[in-house]
Amino acid sequence: MARCFSFTATRDRCLRFSFSLSGLQSTTTDLGQGTVMHCWVPRRHRPSKPNLVLLHGIGANAMWQWNEFISPLMSRFNVYVPDLVFFGDSYTTRPNRSESFQAQCIAGLMKKLGVDTMNLVGMSYGGFVAYSMAAQFPDRIERLVLCCAGVCMEDKDMDEGMFKVGNIEDAISVLLPQTPDMVRQLIRMSFYKPPFKKVPSCFLEDFIEVMCTEYLQEKKELIQALQRDRKLSNLPKLDKPPLIIWGEYDQVFPVELAHRLKRHVGENAKLVVIKDAGHAINVEKSKEMFQHMKAFLTDPLPPSNPNSQTNGHKAG
Repeated sequence: MARCFSFTATRDRCLRFSFSLSGLQSTTTDLGQGTVMHCWVPRRHRPSKPNLVLLHGIGANAMWQWNEFISPLMSRFNVYVPDLVFFGDSYTTRPNRSESFQAQCIAGLMKKLGVDTMNLVGMSYGGFVAYSMAAQFPDRIERLVLCCAGVCMEDKDMDEGMFKVGNIEDAISVLLPQTPDMVRQLIRMSFYKPPFKKVPSCFLEDFIEVMCTEYLQEKKELIQALQRDRKLSNLPKLDKPPLIIWGEYDQVFPVELAHRLKRHVGENAKLVVIKDAGHAINVEKSKEMFQHMKAFLTDPLPPSNPNSQTNGHKAG
């Protein structure tokens, strides 16, 4: 029997209303060569404000992952919230599934929107894309924030037991859940303290139908491309030190990868490990995450000094 009411679709409509109420509007931009990008953009762009781009992770569309941050950020920034390719209303007919291609799509989108330079925040998979953007287009990125983004992982890490899953196919089955039990496993892996213990299967089936079935094969290929032949030695260095934010008990990308990333980008990078938090810090510890983001994005950066080092710190 067909569903007459969808809680997931209703929440999606509520989030659209919330974004609109905050001063954003939904836009679709054709980049050519079969690529179309959806993005929430400021209804009124103010040249006096810096630009800020928020990149979401694997999962639901951008609205679900950034809603808590929009209103407080809008007072300080021209905020742009794109859907990455194969999420929300963004798609391509091209075969490239790399984060490098995603980065080029975001860069092309922002250029079409008239945004040359920007601050950039990437959450999880969005952090892979953000890192690639900073490497490919360093002159366009002013400040970079990477949240729970395992860009420093290597293909051998899974074989050596770093992750909760044993192979990439198991990871895909959790990250792109197709059964209520797999949604429950994803929740357990994403949160240090899951917000709800028991959810009826009918709600989870509704979420899967609305959020987890479109472009399923393409999303699998995005995840496979992340891990394939990945070597730390191939990861480019960055011109500017980023802010790295991580959950202390992240089970998707263990906190060991945060320290590895800090070593790779240089000791001038700032590392914040948020206590009692898992992978979904944007939900579980949104206020703490926002405070660290705001401080980094708005405070003057110290002058570059090759002889000095900035130690990471823990957030309480």
